[in-house]
Amino acid sequence: MPASVRRLPVTPPPGPPMIARVPALKRLVIAAAASVLLAAQPAYAQSILRDAETEAMFADMSTPLVKAAGLSPRDVKVVLINDDSINAFVAGGQTVYVHSGLLQAATSANQVQGVIAHELGHIADGHVVLADAGIKPAMHITLLSMVLGLAAVAAGAGEAGAGLMALGQQAGMGKYLSFSRTQESSADAAGARFLTTAGITGKGMLTFFKTLQQQEYRYGVENIDPFMQTHPLSGERIANLTAVLTAAPSWNTPPNPALEERFRRVKAKLEGYVMPPERTLRDFPDTDTSIYAHYARAYAYHKAGYPDKADAESLALIKAKPDDPYFQEIRGQILLEAGKPADAIAPLRAATEGSRNNPLIATTFGHALIATEDKTHYPEAIRVLRVATGRDDQNPFAWYQLGTAYELTGDTARAALATAERASMDGDMRTAAQSARYALANIPKNTPDWIRAQDIAMAAQNDMDDNPKKYKKR
Repeated sequence: MPASVRRLPVTPPPGPPMIARVPALKRLVIAAAASVLLAAQPAYAQSILRDAETEAMFADMSTPLVKAAGLSPRDVKVVLINDDSINAFVAGGQTVYVHSGLLQAATSANQVQGVIAHELGHIADGHVVLADAGIKPAMHITLLSMVLGLAAVAAGAGEAGAGLMALGQQAGMGKYLSFSRTQESSADAAGARFLTTAGITGKGMLTFFKTLQQQEYRYGVENIDPFMQTHPLSGERIANLTAVLTAAPSWNTPPNPALEERFRRVKAKLEGYVMPPERTLRDFPDTDTSIYAHYARAYAYHKAGYPDKADAESLALIKAKPDDPYFQEIRGQILLEAGKPADAIAPLRAATEGSRNNPLIATTFGHALIATEDKTHYPEAIRVLRVATGRDDQNPFAWYQLGTAYELTGDTARAALATAERASMDGDMRTAAQSARYALANIPKNTPDWIRAQDIAMAAQNDMDDNPKKYKKR
């Protein structure tokens, strides 16, 4: 896998610190619990794409909707997942997960706002919590039928037992699906209300449902059993929402042109990152001199291993907009991953300053400072990375880089504290406890870093005490 798209390391290798590569679209791993209706399945890992420009766009497009939903913009996050399916979901808490395939399928920022409004409906109405009320009765039906079915099989009536189990599962599934469709309809109505309250047109919501409807037509809508779906069919959803949305005062409000421009940029860079280079270069040929084309090709050439061509595209972006921090970021990233960290410092410093110390960009800047292997850069790297982790403490790569910088300057105590932070985030409580205790023993007492080490050590030890089987030595 090319270095520009590989997963971030979650634990450092043994021996000297490794200066790992990380792309401007940074991949972090999360565990998402996947329960398909009534079948208990293990959690699966999905890859989160972290990008400063994309996250800023999500925040700005969702903030008025979040406020309209009566929620706090500080608590609600919209997260991009690397998955080519057209989907978005909530899975507890106040995070909306949007698949990269949905951004690729959407034709406007307003369409994405319609999707986010719908997902906020689930959060505001507490559907993830209420789902227990829908799933548990269905589970009870299934479990009861399983017991009866196994009893019949044991008595020698194999066909009758299998029939009982199938009937029970069908009844349980039907109950859950009905419950799910009701929630989806409720979230549609809430989303429409949030759009109206925020003064945002609902045209994007309707047009995106029409896109989904076209997918249903391609499959053959006559082959779809509406009673075996988790969502109402798109035609039904369009019919239910059209009157409400078209009657809203905001129906003829033009979409925000600046937001639409940002969406086109993000969509182009996303294609360059997630799609095969040949696909991107076909969609954005050299004859296309737009900003979007330069952006997409910069990522495509970078991923394909053509650093000179990628750098030329980034220079074209900077020539068009010299003060754009995201264009400076991609040029610095290309230079860094081409083995030229010293050359990457200037554009990454400009990107960090221009983005007001965005923590993702600052982490890449700190990485470049360390990668020069110039001791004079290490103090600045520590300053930059401390700010980055202070503003975004959920980035394991930032903690890894900060720990590396401390180690290189001989501050092993704070290097251990950074390791404890990352290990705690990754769920490795044994390493977190051990590293935090080392930090406690070597950092001056009652300082902020000492107090933080104490907190991590106590939390990690409590987790190990509460889950002894999980941490039992093999």
